[in-house]
Amino acid sequence: MALSDPVLTLIRKWRDDPNGTYQNWFLWDERLKNFRSIRRGIQQVVAEISQDVFGNVYRGSSLETVVGSIAEQRQIFKGADHAFLWKPKLRIPDIYENAENQKAFGRLLDTCVCCTGERDVLEAIRQIESRRIKGLGPAVANLLYFLHPTIVSPFNTAIVKGYNMLTGAKAKLGRWDEYLAMREGILAMNDKYRDVLSNDMGAVAGLLYDVGSGRYAAPPRDGDRAAQAAWEEDLARVRSESAQFAKALAAGREGDETHTEVQGWLRDLGTALGFSVWVAANDRGRSFGQGRLGDGCLEGLPAAIADAPGAEAVRLIDVLWLDRSTGHIVAAYEVEHSTSIYSGIVRMLDLALGGQAHALEGLFLVAPDGREPEVKAQLARPAFSRVADLKVRYLPYGELKAHRESITRFGSGMKAIQAISRELL
Repeated sequence: MALSDPVLTLIRKWRDDPNGTYQNWFLWDERLKNFRSIRRGIQQVVAEISQDVFGNVYRGSSLETVVGSIAEQRQIFKGADHAFLWKPKLRIPDIYENAENQKAFGRLLDTCVCCTGERDVLEAIRQIESRRIKGLGPAVANLLYFLHPTIVSPFNTAIVKGYNMLTGAKAKLGRWDEYLAMREGILAMNDKYRDVLSNDMGAVAGLLYDVGSGRYAAPPRDGDRAAQAAWEEDLARVRSESAQFAKALAAGREGDETHTEVQGWLRDLGTALGFSVWVAANDRGRSFGQGRLGDGCLEGLPAAIADAPGAEAVRLIDVLWLDRSTGHIVAAYEVEHSTSIYSGIVRMLDLALGGQAHALEGLFLVAPDGREPEVKAQLARPAFSRVADLKVRYLPYGELKAHRESITRFGSGMKAIQAISRELL
């Protein structure tokens, strides 16, 4: 790669932009947390289709739950659910009323859940393509990306547009063959600029998204000096954000800070009550107070937990309280400031069903006071039917903030936490 390569210049500036997709989504901790929960959601869809209990509607289905979780993945996946919404006048996508198409869709997802190699993934895509299912196109790649991030690129209008702008191609929306051809070009681009991108195709897709959505202008491809100068001006102008974008970003950062603060409250409260405390593995290094969020917490989970099924997800639960003498988990807390509760519930399921939950006294969703109706509505979905047995409780920020100091001074065990939390189901 020549240092004067304008695409390389673009990528480097894009990577350093705190408001670009690379910093704002690709390096976002919650992105990594969602991979396992989305995989579990896809497995649920497959199970319901194979058992012939999926039904013929999108609203309220397990598919709506998992696609909704993807759509909440910051701006790059906004609108990811549009392709799956049932459009009765057009009768698309034709996976709700056509049983054979629904089963074919289930086989695609099942194959991609189980397989590990590129060859199997591409063969599964070609099989679904051969059926020409009306309305079911490359938007499915957004599901497959969370199963195989090094093989499948995310897909939407802006990504296609950005790809065409950077390469001069004329890829079109809506066709699997166009997607597969574009994927080859994206892989070639990713390989050429691997040193500044990633094996995870989310990075290059984020670049294409930011170009295609107009955040960055594509460098001119004809060697015209005037065009080159204009492009460089556009590139510099990107650093000055619009007020709307800056406001949205500030809100997102405030949410991250609030999430960390609540984790810190739970950490300190658990320590004061005599428990050993575990903070989510990917949050331990966050700044909190005069140190880090993981200060004074367990460096690793006990072997019986770390080696149990679902341990990878349990390590990402926001806060765990463990009995100091036995090493058993006593309480688990998922802090849901503004994002979907889906991934947090999946992690709690992994804990509860992993064989290490016999000492559990409480599973808690910790969220802003005003989110209780939303959380209840989410848990009422069929996809969360197994959660009722877990007796997950709702712990509002306000109650935790108001009582944490008195609980620290006078409380013991789990009785006080149970008292300030509420049943959800």
